[in-house]
Amino acid sequence: MSDPKVRLGVDIGGTFTDVVLEHHGALTTVKVLTTYDAPERAILDGIGQVCTQAEVDASKISSIIHGTTLATNALIERNGAKTALITTKGFRDVIEMRTESRFEQYDLNLKLPDALIDREHRYVLDERMGASGQVLKALKPAEVEALAEEIKAGGYESLAIGLIHSYLNPAHEIMVRDIFAKALPNVTLSLSSEVSPQMREYERFNTVCANAYVKPRMRAYLTRLTEKLAGIGISAPVFLMHSGGGIISLDSASEFPVRLVESGPAGGAIFAAHVAAKYGLDKVLSFDMGGTTAKICLIKAQNPKTARVFEVARTYRFKKGSGMPISIPVIEMVEIGAGGGSLASVDAMRQIRVGPESAGSEPGPACYDRGGERPAVTDADLVLGRLDPDNFAGGTIQLSSSASERALDAHVGQVLQLDTTTAAFGVSEVVDENMANAARVHAVESGEDLSGYVMIAFGGAAPLHAGRLCEKLGIRQMLVPPGAGVGSAIGFLKAPFSFEATRSVYTRLTEFSPPQVKEVLAELKAEAGDFVRSCVADAPVHYEFRAYMRYVGQGWEIPVDLAEDEADAPTAERYQAQFEAAYANLFGRIVDGLDIEITSWAVKGSTAVPQPEKVSVATAGTAARADGARRLFDPASGRFVDARTVERDAFEPGQTMDGPALITERETSIIVPAGFQASMQSDGCLLVTQTTPARAVEPSQMERSA
Repeated sequence: MSDPKVRLGVDIGGTFTDVVLEHHGALTTVKVLTTYDAPERAILDGIGQVCTQAEVDASKISSIIHGTTLATNALIERNGAKTALITTKGFRDVIEMRTESRFEQYDLNLKLPDALIDREHRYVLDERMGASGQVLKALKPAEVEALAEEIKAGGYESLAIGLIHSYLNPAHEIMVRDIFAKALPNVTLSLSSEVSPQMREYERFNTVCANAYVKPRMRAYLTRLTEKLAGIGISAPVFLMHSGGGIISLDSASEFPVRLVESGPAGGAIFAAHVAAKYGLDKVLSFDMGGTTAKICLIKAQNPKTARVFEVARTYRFKKGSGMPISIPVIEMVEIGAGGGSLASVDAMRQIRVGPESAGSEPGPACYDRGGERPAVTDADLVLGRLDPDNFAGGTIQLSSSASERALDAHVGQVLQLDTTTAAFGVSEVVDENMANAARVHAVESGEDLSGYVMIAFGGAAPLHAGRLCEKLGIRQMLVPPGAGVGSAIGFLKAPFSFEATRSVYTRLTEFSPPQVKEVLAELKAEAGDFVRSCVADAPVHYEFRAYMRYVGQGWEIPVDLAEDEADAPTAERYQAQFEAAYANLFGRIVDGLDIEITSWAVKGSTAVPQPEKVSVATAGTAARADGARRLFDPASGRFVDARTVERDAFEPGQTMDGPALITERETSIIVPAGFQASMQSDGCLLVTQTTPARAVEPSQMERSA
């Protein structure tokens, strides 16, 4: 019989699958290599290991919260289902024409991602909805039935249905679905009016195509997973982490798998926000580096920054507009191909390049000795002394230093005439600078100065690189929470059940209709609440309201938060005041004399999560006793130094250790650079503080609070 105090969090990454068991307040964690051919196999392996360690019977698990990169990988690698798009006559090429904007205006060789669905797999219907939702040309059922026969002959697994202006009136899309459901019972169907009922046809069409493209694979995977879990005696419900930072039911995830595209990184941001809340931090840079990618997110007032659109598979690193836009609620972050498995090479300009190609778990970096011959970031870390070859991943994987050296020599050192150590340092510096540059760009785009931020580092590779990243970004303090190596999976257990309902209903403030606005927000509130209650029937639901507004003539909106009474009793005057306050905060001034318009609305429903117990910062104490030493490469001096080592479990609250030092644990190691000091906090977090800054800087938030 299950125990409500026993829960499981599972995160499938590009290299490792992380499993966290929460049992009566205690956490037990394991990392296992991801099994690409059958991801559920790694999950079952991890469950077996974690239950054995915790001495908990698997049948006691009451719920499983799961996040995965499978949907993202299917979009990036283009290995989803055979999919067709059905759209309005005249709009067949929208997903290929995009918005016709050029993110690199003078690049004559500009490369954009290919359309997800090739032209020969796009079909049209002779119908038309107007911009106000009125029927301009009625859809004939006979035409839909004839198209169904043509689709059947094509052997498609999934269909994306995206008709013009269907977000205002979905009647034609519903008719197409009803006819196709009878004619093609084994084909999955996705409607743009359900997946992303928002204006901007390219983004909406692309999102419904992405949903249809991954739907059969994700549905099959989730079905296999539940069957395999039942086979080992686990009858607990499975919930999925979605990209907006909340949890949805298995049925919702199967119907709208595109909402899972950033599920793993979203769990990491929730984990960092939870740590920020414990320490009362208002400005946090979340740094999550795993085996395949690095994710950077700004967290203000203990809430991750959110957005309505994000891009998958960017062809130009850091460049907005170079990827495939997905129009769903998402925690906003920058993600680059910079993980432990990211492969290094030398380009035609004799420059070291790292990522985005990754060795993954099969074959993995060269040091895994599983057939990989090209050097990865993990190989550089091993050569630089950051990893113990005998105790990687808790001793489950034996690393080969000689294999790392051979790979670095062959692909970097000999090409550039560098010795092995310098080649490894070059790879490490390139990946660190890539991540630092991504953080700088993300901060500038958000109007933020990172020097006043505290970094929270987690993921298997982040604590190895976070100290160097702090030096590059001018960040004086970072926190490394307990369980950092499996932070995203822990974040799943901290997340609320939530769902954000969105809809585009255009209105100008000069034509503001309070009854219409109230009706729209009430319908969205009911939709969001129904999704949440499909997971937890009796829990109270908290609602957040938001309007996306802009001056007439502008090309993009800004989010404006609304109080509940502004949803129940809306007035044009209050909405204008809220917009002007938000606009002035973002741009420094308002624009007089222009009308204001609202393009879209959103209501997020979520369950309450327990507030974490506040932690008082302790920055000074007795020195921890080292249990050994290791030769560690110091980037500042460019040479190896003797670094003291200590097991994290042996580090008592209040104890400190000056860098250079290595603090080791089962899933990762924390590098404390020279000029920094680590201090153990009462909740098990390690606070790493710069003690000898290169220049005069303002004290950080934690220093001020201490």
